[in-house]
Amino acid sequence: MTAPELLNEPVVTPVVPPSGRRGIPGLRLFTMTAGLQRATLILGLALVAVFVLAAIFAPLIAPYGFAQSASDGVDFVRQQAPSADHWFGTSVRGEDVFSRVIWGARTALFVIVISLVLSLFIGVPLGLLSGYLGRWFDRVLVLFMDAMYAFPTLLLAIVVSIVVAGGRSTSLGGVLSAAVAITAVFVPQYFRVVRNATVSVKNEPYVDAARVTGASTARILFRHIFANVTQSLPVIVTLNGSEAILTLAGLGFLGFGIEPTQAAEWGYDLNKALSDVSNGIWWTGIFPGFAIVLVVLGMTLVGESLNEVLNPVLRTRRAVAVASGDTITVAGVETAEPEVDPAKDRTAGKETS
Repeated sequence: MTAPELLNEPVVTPVVPPSGRRGIPGLRLFTMTAGLQRATLILGLALVAVFVLAAIFAPLIAPYGFAQSASDGVDFVRQQAPSADHWFGTSVRGEDVFSRVIWGARTALFVIVISLVLSLFIGVPLGLLSGYLGRWFDRVLVLFMDAMYAFPTLLLAIVVSIVVAGGRSTSLGGVLSAAVAITAVFVPQYFRVVRNATVSVKNEPYVDAARVTGASTARILFRHIFANVTQSLPVIVTLNGSEAILTLAGLGFLGFGIEPTQAAEWGYDLNKALSDVSNGIWWTGIFPGFAIVLVVLGMTLVGESLNEVLNPVLRTRRAVAVASGDTITVAGVETAEPEVDPAKDRTAGKETS
């Protein structure tokens, strides 16, 4: 299930259990998975962890700089095949492909974090205000967000990137322009999710009680409503992380990303590797493309696993399906259904007749 599909899911207000002793954060979600679902969650978390560690420790892992094409005064051989000196070979500009892949993880992580933080800080408050206040304010925001959401995402990102960058693609400016461009794509998604959830809970008794006691609008929104309308946000954030990688790669591939001398970017490297394919030079394009695939796969697996655990609709469907089978799964432990004595069953049938 993708992030846009989550927008159409019905909102169910969960029943909050009594607070008890808190355990390790995230461990309860892990224990709620079982079988293939747990395997996919572990695989996704492993891929995401490798990506994050590579981005954080890029200066220690990468043997060369992202734009370095010489060492000790000696230029690297251009388009050299993978070897002991250059594990992933060298590019047409003489840069070490392995170093650019590692540094590209840092660029991707920066863009993902900035774009998701900006999207949450803009989309969530607007969704809360629009759903709670309603009237003309709600109609104007819904119309504007629907117009943005209907716009082609990549084209919208290109337009915003051109406007923000202003023809300059420095290291910081390139990252910010890409992040702002992706933010423009994500804000309508968070707005619609939070706004629809707010509309469904703003007339609940606990909200009416807070309103009667004289609580301010800000207190009602962020103290009473916020916690009950953001259950699906972790899933959307995870899925949008993978979408941000693809959007960033698309911008770089089309030439609207970051200059190679300012930062490493996987989409730009794929664009420059197009001419190498016809000459049998595969390593300049296969490794950046493989990095994109692995990161997107990891985030998607985590997002889908979290969606199956946190989504009340999917939990209900799974519980019904499991209860109708031969075994019942409780907290990841399969228990057999109680056996029925045929003799007692026949006796009960006679008594009933």
